[in-house]
Amino acid sequence: MTSRYRVEYALKTHRRDQLIEWIKGLLAVPFVLHSQPTTIYHEHSEGLKTAAADTHQRYAEIMRDVENLILDHIHHTRHNEPGKSKLKLLVPSIGTFFTRLYMEDAFKYQDAQRFISRRRFVAPSFNDIRLILNTAQVLALVRSSGVKLVTFDGDVTLYEDGACLTTDNPVISRILRLLQLGCKVGIVTAAGYSDAPKYYGRLQGLLDAVYDSPTLTPEQRQGLIVMGGESNFLFRFDQASKDRLAYVPRSEWLLDEMRAWHDDDITELLDIAESALRACAANLQLPAAVLRKDRAVGVYPLDGQKMHREQLEETVLVAHNTVERSAVGSRLPFCAFNGGNDVFVDIGDKSWGVRACQRYFGGISPSETLHVGDQFLSAGANDFKARLASATAWIASPAETVDLLDELEMAA
Repeated sequence: MTSRYRVEYALKTHRRDQLIEWIKGLLAVPFVLHSQPTTIYHEHSEGLKTAAADTHQRYAEIMRDVENLILDHIHHTRHNEPGKSKLKLLVPSIGTFFTRLYMEDAFKYQDAQRFISRRRFVAPSFNDIRLILNTAQVLALVRSSGVKLVTFDGDVTLYEDGACLTTDNPVISRILRLLQLGCKVGIVTAAGYSDAPKYYGRLQGLLDAVYDSPTLTPEQRQGLIVMGGESNFLFRFDQASKDRLAYVPRSEWLLDEMRAWHDDDITELLDIAESALRACAANLQLPAAVLRKDRAVGVYPLDGQKMHREQLEETVLVAHNTVERSAVGSRLPFCAFNGGNDVFVDIGDKSWGVRACQRYFGGISPSETLHVGDQFLSAGANDFKARLASATAWIASPAETVDLLDELEMAA
């Protein structure tokens, strides 16, 4: 039985996506009105077929209405009046859409995959709607100007948490296909290494595949980059390097705003973050050590130890709130996030990382960029800020990334 604490914890706003929850609420009404649960499940009965068809039609109509509300919000945003859109009134936390979203078409596609409208006991879920939004975004990108840049998170997006990108990973062939089509690819990861060998260790399967590919041209190979530490270290693919990567000096890719990040402020912010992390480690008796890097500080578990999810999230929220309330926290962008079994505070965030990738490739627009990641909750999730810089797709596993890239190719 689920405890009251667990129920209340799951309802915390930092654990929910308000747009998805709102759409779930819209679909709950036709689910209740049209579903006809019985004690015996007659899969091919005429009554069930009729009920499924009615439910499908009503869901599609609601998705069409949501699509129109998003279009209205885009219109008001372009006229610098986002607060006047009806969607903003209904979902106050709603942000910016860089493209329209084909919600009705996306629902029809996902309904054919997941049989959402045929279900009689389980209402449209968070995951149903998340995948519908992903498909709607893919359709929008393909039907407009096309996708010129795809950026990926690492852990849980390209490979399992804490693992590496090995040669047998099915995502590799999909990324090679993107490069062959002239699309640029960026790996935007929280892993903050200042030297190439460590990234090669994590991404060896992909880097070797690009190196060995008989079909990629030198120009297409140059379409692969790695942005580390959220937005702090950039490496480009290098055919001549044994690590397959070459460091790109910051002078070649820093955004103008990033040039104003002073070293003294960076040190001060990391000092404050480190103090907050140490206080949490002591208060919660975490089996963890503190690691200070050039542009990040974090706590990671001691050998053989593991921190609980609640401890990790408490540490994230304490560190974030402490830094945010400081004077330097209002001057310098930062990201506090839960890495699954560690917590880090980085200088900058993935919105800056994605923007830097866009600039490096000559100024690719947000409406031509897709960022794929697994962490889009409002706190403790380092893909969340990428929504400020590009269209996004929220996946839950490397297998979903493969499916998404297949959808992208089919839609094209």
